[in-house]
Amino acid sequence: MGIDVVCTVVRFDARVAELGLTLPGPHPPHDPLDAVVIHGGIARTSGQLPRIDGVLTCVGTLGVDVSVEEGAAAARVCALNALAVLRQSLGTLDRIERVLTVTGYVACAPGFAEQPAVIDGASAALFEIFGKAGRHSRSAIGVAALPRGGAVEIELTVALTDQMPL
Repeated sequence: MGIDVVCTVVRFDARVAELGLTLPGPHPPHDPLDAVVIHGGIARTSGQLPRIDGVLTCVGTLGVDVSVEEGAAAARVCALNALAVLRQSLGTLDRIERVLTVTGYVACAPGFAEQPAVIDGASAALFEIFGKAGRHSRSAIGVAALPRGGAVEIELTVALTDQMPL
């Protein structure tokens, strides 16, 4: 008796479309920074703010004038922007084998302790798109301020496949 092996090729670009998602970027950083650095089978993004069409969509401070729900929605936009710069650099999201790490920064008031709930917006989006390959390690860090007054900033680190998609 033989065992039939079914190989499933996951198409992440197609999954984004299937979910009805739009990658609002790319929004590259200013010179001399790179949006994505690729080295040794790993790609890492620069920090991504919650921008749509170049406009910062969530400014302020969690625990003062931004709710946890608004922050989580902003973190989702940040993650989609990170995917946009990855797709621009890689040519396709299908070169991503696995999401390794999400680093999330939350501009927050002293005593605010819901950073994980805010960054859950990014984590949920990545799991929705990548499935098991979207499970990752994570840091959710509270800071006094972020660039341009953004409420949330996300960085992604992903492993790349050696195989080019067909």
